[in-house]
Amino acid sequence: MDGSTGWREILALTALKAQYCRYLDTKRWDEWRALFTDGFVSDTSAAGGQIITGADDFVAYIRGTLGDGKVTVHQVHNPEIDLTSATTATGVWALHDVVHLGPGLDLHGYGHYHETYQKHGDAWRIATSTLTRVREDIRTPLVSVRMTARLRDAGAALARRRGR
Repeated sequence: MDGSTGWREILALTALKAQYCRYLDTKRWDEWRALFTDGFVSDTSAAGGQIITGADDFVAYIRGTLGDGKVTVHQVHNPEIDLTSATTATGVWALHDVVHLGPGLDLHGYGHYHETYQKHGDAWRIATSTLTRVREDIRTPLVSVRMTARLRDAGAALARRRGR
């Protein structure tokens, strides 16, 4: 792969991740689903979540938890992209996300997406994504509380018991 081809592929992967954030935050579920391979694997276990296999199951899960009416903001930056072949790549993205939990209550998360990509025809797709967190804060207009891993895990267990 020559230098200009490599840069075009890296730009295409950067656009893919930008679409990931935009489609998720604007709840454009069909377009968001199209960004993943069918066998996509999401691993958020290190961030208090779970492993989900299959793009359709993943999109359904996220739509149920962050779906219509839930305000989210996902911003990624500082991509570290490695083209491992003409049709595969890896990437790490720094992440800042905000999830509006309720009136005056927001979760601010900071971490990284560790991903693999596959190229099908002319289009890159996300094949795997592992989310790691370095910090989470719960913010209100009056106070900001740092979420420790122990507190986050307890909250996640409670939410799972309630079916959320």
